[in-house]
Amino acid sequence: MKAIIFTEYGSPDVLQLTEIPKPTPKENEILVRVRATPVNYGDLTARDFAHAEFNMPAPLYLPARMTFGWNKPKTNILGSELAGGVEAVGSQVTKFKPGDAVFAYVGMNMGANAEYICLPENGMIALKPANLDYAEAATLPYGAIMAASLLKKAKLRPGQKILVNGASGGIGAMAVQLARHHYGAQVTGVCGAARMEYVKALGAEKVLDYKKQDFTQHGETYDVIFDILGRVSFARAKQSLKPDGILLYASFKGRVLLGSLWTTLFSNQKVICSLADETVESLELVRKLAEAGKVKALVDRRFPLEQAAEAHRYAEAGDKKGNIVIVVNAEEN
Repeated sequence: MKAIIFTEYGSPDVLQLTEIPKPTPKENEILVRVRATPVNYGDLTARDFAHAEFNMPAPLYLPARMTFGWNKPKTNILGSELAGGVEAVGSQVTKFKPGDAVFAYVGMNMGANAEYICLPENGMIALKPANLDYAEAATLPYGAIMAASLLKKAKLRPGQKILVNGASGGIGAMAVQLARHHYGAQVTGVCGAARMEYVKALGAEKVLDYKKQDFTQHGETYDVIFDILGRVSFARAKQSLKPDGILLYASFKGRVLLGSLWTTLFSNQKVICSLADETVESLELVRKLAEAGKVKALVDRRFPLEQAAEAHRYAEAGDKKGNIVIVVNAEEN
């Protein structure tokens, strides 16, 4: 089968189209024919992990670097999200059958930049939203798992005001949609100018260009500020929080974690630094919302598998107005 392999860290040029053996599912696994996989922030980071910015507490850097590989990558096939069709199942599999259309999140194991992948049936896999094509569905899993889990921790309620800082990425885009259409909140998104219309299309009632408007200075206050990449400190954000507001981080440094403990002790305002709970229920929730027309999957550009390097270059250029997807089987999307 064809796969995109990389054996060293670096620019998109390290990505090479290669022939490798087709995997065989174990007794508890399903064999998925990958139809589409997006290029997300995790792919860009893993491809050049030796030089990438690390957005989590420093103590996690060493184990993460050891997992991915110190001098060269241990995981040679990128792709943490996918949509495709179940081609075969192991002898003990009961949840899925050949012919099922699924979407999945495979996490740090990656491997979706290939024609086939084996996944454990108890992994983060669910039936694909029936009204989305494979490329659209492939963009949802990671954002669904992260945003659904973290918003639940913030206990967002109907009518509350939430600001999503970094609203155009995978987590941010899903957070905007869940906050608006599942929780019934009033949503303000913050992103770059090129992606403002995209974030409006997702359901944000207000959108700010981060290069022109500092949301901590424009006088609005929010029940929840969801900072996707941990760019805003509590010291900056507290004036934009309501007296009992919550600053919620999807990624965070150690100093933020320490600050959250102090804030919890001495203020009614709270900082939540928490890893997401990876549950299939998050995928099921987003599938139902997508089928009800309440969650969109907006694709900016689609690239064939052999143009994976070009897809990464486009993603890194900063001009995308939606999701970037590598289509593995173009004739079937």
